[in-house]
Amino acid sequence: MDIKGSKIGIVGGSGWLGGAIASAMLDTGVVAPSTLSLSYRSHRPDRFEDAFWTVDNAVIAERSDVIILSVRPQDWPLLHFSARGKLVISVMAGVRLSDLGTQLQTARAVRSLPNAAAEVRASFTPWIATAGITDSDRKIIDAIFNACGCHAEMRSEGEIDYFTGLTGTGPAFPALLAEAMMTDALAQGIDRKTARRAVDAVFVGAARLLEKNGSCPSDTIRTFLDYRGTTAAGIEAMVTAGFRKAVACGLAAAKESSVHMGQPPRHLG
Repeated sequence: MDIKGSKIGIVGGSGWLGGAIASAMLDTGVVAPSTLSLSYRSHRPDRFEDAFWTVDNAVIAERSDVIILSVRPQDWPLLHFSARGKLVISVMAGVRLSDLGTQLQTARAVRSLPNAAAEVRASFTPWIATAGITDSDRKIIDAIFNACGCHAEMRSEGEIDYFTGLTGTGPAFPALLAEAMMTDALAQGIDRKTARRAVDAVFVGAARLLEKNGSCPSDTIRTFLDYRGTTAAGIEAMVTAGFRKAVACGLAAAKESSVHMGQPPRHLG
């Protein structure tokens, strides 16, 4: 099956991630509006006017060759429809491949983890698939995730769990550092507008330089440390205060949360 001839459905297409994936696919021509189907819960979004919208997820499954699941992991147990051997791509954290295949009746399942940057086609998407996917399926997976940014196939679901914290958070962890920098700037008497512009420029500039130079972050840090200037003093103070440990704790907590997400609640007898 070629991607151009595929009908794609998004269960949860009204959500921010489902909508971002739909927008990325439409912008890159991966899918035509007339071959895109999306579901919503209560209020139909005022976008993708030429696409098909419905509240019935079973209708999405019937109309589509490829079904993207973009609902909250806690809502996953409530999805009851059959994919009947179709290609299913989950973007839900914590839902295992085996559960996808069993509940939706397909041997062609993909577990993936795009992030919020899909909205600007800059998401890194790790993914893993069942043995039942075909070469044509891989072309479809490649086209969809390339539209959202870039992607890589993982070796195990444990790696997907880890990437929940590393990349699944998208801009959230960098935003946490940015917020801390802004808070400190405000405490030093800098006006909010100037502080915001300065902090935004730091992060945008860093991202562009890393992308342009292709250097490893550790090489950039070493360059500043070797220079022994004010930045070196700041880096050493942050490391001494436990910066690396805090990051590791955050990644571990996100991974642990992913492992438990999407699993049915246990009832004590």
